[in-house]
Amino acid sequence: MNAFTPSRAHSPTRRGLLATAAGFGLSLQLLAVPAMAADGELNKRKVIVVICRGGMDGLTVAPPIGDGEYRGLRGGLALGDAALPLDGTFALHPQLTAVHALAKAGEARIAPAVATPDRARSHFEAQDVLETGAAGVYSTTSGWLNRTVETLSAHRKVDALSIGATAPLILRGKVQTASWSPGRGVDAEARLPTLLQDLYRNDALLGPALARGLATETMAKDATAGLDGGQPAMMASGKGVGGGAQQGREAAKTLGQSLAGFMREPGGPTVAAISLDGFDSHANQAGLLNQRLAYLDAVLDGVHTGLGPEWKNTVVLVATEFGRTARANGTGGTDHGTGSTALILGGSLKPGGIVGDWPTLKANALFENRDVAPTVDMRGLFKGVLAEHMGVDRAALDNAIFPSSAAVKPVLGLV
Repeated sequence: MNAFTPSRAHSPTRRGLLATAAGFGLSLQLLAVPAMAADGELNKRKVIVVICRGGMDGLTVAPPIGDGEYRGLRGGLALGDAALPLDGTFALHPQLTAVHALAKAGEARIAPAVATPDRARSHFEAQDVLETGAAGVYSTTSGWLNRTVETLSAHRKVDALSIGATAPLILRGKVQTASWSPGRGVDAEARLPTLLQDLYRNDALLGPALARGLATETMAKDATAGLDGGQPAMMASGKGVGGGAQQGREAAKTLGQSLAGFMREPGGPTVAAISLDGFDSHANQAGLLNQRLAYLDAVLDGVHTGLGPEWKNTVVLVATEFGRTARANGTGGTDHGTGSTALILGGSLKPGGIVGDWPTLKANALFENRDVAPTVDMRGLFKGVLAEHMGVDRAALDNAIFPSSAAVKPVLGLV
């Protein structure tokens, strides 16, 4: 065990929109929600959810270097003096320099043993549970962020927006969402949305949808002005940025700054969700995660620096569908596991150590003799943020947003 303390979160709402860009197969979704109260402070707060797809290895994100079993289990994957210390037990991966600086300033914390309710270790099933917020696999077709917007819409009009041709599961549901994809505009293409809006201005469904699309394009230009020629860096291939690691980091930081630009815009989004691919590390984990974590760190750095004064009103959650095995495998990697590490960042976090309890890596403490045993339900972490930071009531959290989850208490007191 270690001396860190468990945790909790805070509240805001309103807006609608989205920007994207990527590296290593990154797609971005932004989503607006309503201000739930007349309280001006609530209206300023923002939430960003970063999903690291592929099963991100929590023991690499935040290595428990002070746990006596760590080096023996990890072998050549164990991190030594290069790890960035947090306390006597935990450190951060050497590529997470921006996150480490925020942690030392009291603006970032870790949940080192967190998991969804799913235990099948299947990407498809675990991602379904992570994004739907349901207790079981394939039990609903809507995402918990969409249901959050639906709940909040009782208090104010809500707009939801995603970037790309298809909305991610976390944003699918009853609430209609708009999408925006940056492209190479020519005069005819630039005029087309306006022409369509004129044509369908009296159509109850298409008229408002086209109007939202035009507003999104305008906001996108304003939010990304001065960043890579006015557009976020786009990399649909998922192969990274040409020119090496430094360019990749710069592109990732630009993405984060673009997102921050959207969130600073009047009427811009209050809630954002970003998906980062490529964390499935069955082989050559050290090299793979060096890349991926450097990119993640740069995105978060861009969000932090780009938000400026708004950082104090923002909570960022970084989560993955499952962790990896505690033991390294024979190909320099790790296999699908259970407990992983979530990151919680923000300018108004309360001081504290780890979120939840550390179960240790002792043989009798491992889940099914192979994985980090989860001590925090991911839904509880999300619930805490939505309750205290977004103002969602407990009944809606337990029944509508995270169905059949009354037994899962919100993780409170982070903010």
